[in-house]
Amino acid sequence: MDERGLRPDGTIAREGSLRQVPAAFAQVVRAAREQLTSTFGARLHSAYLYGSVPRGTAVPGVSDLDLLAVLREPPTDADRAAASAVEAALDGAHPEINGAGLLTVDVATALSELERHDLGFFVACLCTPLLGPDLARDLPRYRPTPLLARETNGDLALALPRWRARAAEAVTDADRRALSRGVGRRVVRTGFTLVMPRWGGWTSDLALSAELFARHHPDRAAQMREAAAVGRTPSADPAVLRMLIDDLGPWLAAEYTATYGEKAPREP
Repeated sequence: MDERGLRPDGTIAREGSLRQVPAAFAQVVRAAREQLTSTFGARLHSAYLYGSVPRGTAVPGVSDLDLLAVLREPPTDADRAAASAVEAALDGAHPEINGAGLLTVDVATALSELERHDLGFFVACLCTPLLGPDLARDLPRYRPTPLLARETNGDLALALPRWRARAAEAVTDADRRALSRGVGRRVVRTGFTLVMPRWGGWTSDLALSAELFARHHPDRAAQMREAAAVGRTPSADPAVLRMLIDDLGPWLAAEYTATYGEKAPREP
């Protein structure tokens, strides 16, 4: 993998591996494997790690544990409740993580044509196999193209009303910090993929993403750097949320649509 996250053939390399998991997180990764197996049993097709833990950049007590469970059939309400229970169990038993998140999807959706350049890319390039057969074997190799930009982050406009509602309902500093972290990370990822085809590579590093964006949009550089900082160290300042949700976010959504068009619609 080169400095742009590419294989020798110019396709995007998978960014993490179990070999890169820091020693401090080895126990919680083992526990996650056991929990997923016991919770979903034969219904589990495969499971993956993603985020800072398999990238080797996780910080004990600060970073969360991100997991994806791919089921053989579409997830039910019972499956989603079980996933929440797994999250709570891992978070409660392992102080080295600051929360656990478990997404559930099914095989058919992950391999569908509609999700080929969104969820499929996520599995093939941003997820590290933990259990079961690797779906990446049935997915293409990806390049940093306008199509990938559109399908990964071309729906930022849909998130803005939800964020505004959550910001209006946030009554504690903890609520605002949690929201600012998620919003900051999503905004930075969108800013990066806006310029990704011109850069010609892939990164999940927030600081690098902000700097690559800044090369092409210097007038918004300070805001994007602040978004990256908030993605790493959340802020309870309402003014920061307003900047992200009511200024930078709408501008970025409009710029994105003007550049790449709208993402293929999903079922509500």
